[in-house]
Amino acid sequence: MKKNLPLAILSGLLLWIAWPPTPYTTFLLFIGFVPMLLAVENIINDDKPKKGRRVFNVTFIGFFIWNSLSVYWVYNALKIVGELVAVPITLIPYSLGPLLMAAAFWLYYRLRLVAPRWVALIGLVCFWIGYEYLHQSWDLYFPWMTLGNGFAVAHQWIQWYEYTGVYGGTVWIWAANILAFLIYIGFREAQTKKNRMALSGALLIVIIAPIGYSLSVYSNYVEEVNPSNIVVAQPNIDPYEKDGTIPPALQVDILIHLSRQVAQPNTEFFIWPETAIPAPVYINEEQIGQNTFIKQAQFFLRKYPNGNLVTGAETYRLYNNRATPTAIPSPFGGDQFADFYSTALNLENGDRIQTYHKSRFVPGAESMPFGEALSFLKPVFEHLGGATGNYAPDKDAKVLYSQSGIGVDPVICYESIWGGYIARSVKKGAQFIAIITNDGWWENTSGKDQHLQYAKLRAIETRRWVCQSANTGISGFINQRGDVVKHTEWWTKTAIKQDINLNSELTFYVKHGDYIPQAGSILAGIGMIFLLGMRLRKKQTLTA
Repeated sequence: MKKNLPLAILSGLLLWIAWPPTPYTTFLLFIGFVPMLLAVENIINDDKPKKGRRVFNVTFIGFFIWNSLSVYWVYNALKIVGELVAVPITLIPYSLGPLLMAAAFWLYYRLRLVAPRWVALIGLVCFWIGYEYLHQSWDLYFPWMTLGNGFAVAHQWIQWYEYTGVYGGTVWIWAANILAFLIYIGFREAQTKKNRMALSGALLIVIIAPIGYSLSVYSNYVEEVNPSNIVVAQPNIDPYEKDGTIPPALQVDILIHLSRQVAQPNTEFFIWPETAIPAPVYINEEQIGQNTFIKQAQFFLRKYPNGNLVTGAETYRLYNNRATPTAIPSPFGGDQFADFYSTALNLENGDRIQTYHKSRFVPGAESMPFGEALSFLKPVFEHLGGATGNYAPDKDAKVLYSQSGIGVDPVICYESIWGGYIARSVKKGAQFIAIITNDGWWENTSGKDQHLQYAKLRAIETRRWVCQSANTGISGFINQRGDVVKHTEWWTKTAIKQDINLNSELTFYVKHGDYIPQAGSILAGIGMIFLLGMRLRKKQTLTA
């Protein structure tokens, strides 16, 4: 433990230094796991007992350091739900991710006991990808630390994400780390010079070839001209005052004033942030056209014949019974039940109002993990005022359309880190991506910077412009190559405009989705079944 723990800590620190938004150190991702692999190799080869437990403990500590330092800002985002709830929820990104990462290494260790090193290393990649796919799919999801996200600050290197998505980056990082590890082991084990040279050549090819291809694509990529004028507003309203000291009517007035300052007669979309029309003024979706603030926004649009407004809002629906699993007793009195939504609305010059309900929530703060299994806890949270598990989702990704037929993918805050989910909207017809968010909860931390950087990955995967509107945070425009062509500053009240190019072509990734993690997860499942079978066979042999 004494000599292996420093190696694990070194891995954690290298991965943190390489992680966004830190520039110029991304290359450390190619060697960040090498000390961790060496620590595990030392444990495997020593003569001390309880090797599996030691592998798990050592790797967990390293990964806890990496995760905690990279997403330290999460606690700030959760303070709104109160200390009692924020502390345990914070453990999801701080501890649950490292636990799953350490489990992947433990499975690698178990596979090393029964298979050659090269087979076990391939298994490690599959186990890791399986963890990442699980961590974006189950109720405790937090895919913020998916390895492929690490190249967000070096988007010129990963133009090929249009074929693989971020999981191609995960495979790339692991391929480089494994080759670097094998080169080091080759020296330690006195392997032949020819073998070491072959591994060194392979490492150079693995790193340089994708970068070279990507730089070529980046340099030669030309967007098809199909312009649309977009305005993004950043009202800079303190999130802790949105539901309190600043009246909702004033908040809407601020957004209208900012939008008018930069709007053009041909502006086709105005993008306002998440909860721009805020609680406590929840909007009944059955009577949405009668809402005062909706009428206020529609009146603003009259000056822009082709104008549409994509805005965040807090909405609800009432039922006479508990019609959905997420419905709670109505706080408005009576015997009714209600679903509450974090909603993206598309308003236009007319009566039509389109809605999309946020579907990827912060576990615990916005949704009840494993709601069916833990349904017995609903009365507890209802007694607390519905502080946890309060939002209901849409069933799938959605596209909102303008009167002229332009399709926009409405992405609400946290949803922007699901590449496959956004790809589904693009496949359905979205020609650009609108991210509406409220990054002020994170305060002036790296969280807001990571969020904007990750949006660059969505632009490359789908070859769509991204228009991000943050209540407080960073708003901006990202082109189809992943360049941030314009952005606001932190804690600035402003609006910006940009002519973007709409795109209807579908990338390979949009067409085929997350095929890499799906295949990796299947292989990981086969590997775990194999290990279980070997364990059962060993027990039978011992009892025979």
